[in-house]
Amino acid sequence: MQLINIISFRDNIKEYNYLKENSYYFKELNRGTKSFLNFKEDMKEKYKERTTDKLINMVDNIDMISSVLDILK
Repeated sequence: MQLINIISFRDNIKEYNYLKENSYYFKELNRGTKSFLNFKEDMKEKYKERTTDKLINMVDNIDMISSVLDILK
């Protein structure tokens, strides 16, 4: 694994925890069969940090607030 990737894991706690939970990524990252960008995309998908996930979450929150306001009326 490249040094820049190791430093990135230490800086980002979520990436480090995802790597600990899914230790098979060590082998794939060391052998070069999986790139670091693919790893980050998998991590974002699991922790729902993609832009689409954030938008869906925001829309859900707005719907919930509007329903609460309708109930209060």
